[in-house]
Amino acid sequence: METNKQQLESEKAFQSKKTNLFIILAGIFLTNAILAEIIGVKIFSGEQTLGFQPVNWKIFGDYVLDFNLTAGAVIWPVVFITTDIINEYFGKKGVRKISFITAILIAYVFLVISIVTVLPPASFWLEVNTPDPEGNNFNINYAFNTIFRQGLGIIIGSLTAFLLGQLIDVFVFQKLRAVTGPRMIWLRATGSTLVSQMIDSFVVLGIAFYVFGNWSIAQVASVGIINYVYKFSVAIMLTPLLYLGHYLIDRYLGKEAAEKMTKEASSDTSFL
Repeated sequence: METNKQQLESEKAFQSKKTNLFIILAGIFLTNAILAEIIGVKIFSGEQTLGFQPVNWKIFGDYVLDFNLTAGAVIWPVVFITTDIINEYFGKKGVRKISFITAILIAYVFLVISIVTVLPPASFWLEVNTPDPEGNNFNINYAFNTIFRQGLGIIIGSLTAFLLGQLIDVFVFQKLRAVTGPRMIWLRATGSTLVSQMIDSFVVLGIAFYVFGNWSIAQVASVGIINYVYKFSVAIMLTPLLYLGHYLIDRYLGKEAAEKMTKEASSDTSFL
């Protein structure tokens, strides 16, 4: 009887840690994915950020290629790492669950933004925010709407690319894990990112700016290449953080519990 009670308490403690871990990882994933979508409207110069002049490379004819990136790309590698960790401990069901929840919440965010941007601005709010520091006339309501209200094409492109990228990532990750087993975390993490982000980088631009916009295929390809190179390069550089995450989680769960979870995840028998 005492042994059964200890086993029940041990199982209860394990399930509690498992749930807490998923909540923490899901929170990190959700926060960074949604934030990346919101701030992604800004395009910044990678060269000038590092103190260099734009390279002005010519690609696809006369189209000039610079290292211009969406601001969302800055934190997107955090989503890559979190996806791989969730995949490692909770399997494809865990990644699919958090991916669909995130997609729904992103759509909700866009809906709320669409509603609030049509609300009439208060007169005093317009007055106290003009002129700008240089003395130029400044319409803060116009700026607010321009920054936060993204077109239908960008919304559709973002959601489609996000879901495709996540589903492809989990598929490639699990295929590589079947070959490598628990070894070579870097290979399945990097390999899945290599494939999924190639899809993500081009799909979002193709739908948003080619199908619904006025970009040429050359523009989509050139900007997509830069975004892809950046995401993949940063994902490789952040590989040590992936190992650090595994180390901390294994210490939190305990070696036996961690091995149990990764085995369940690889065989797709997790509770998720």
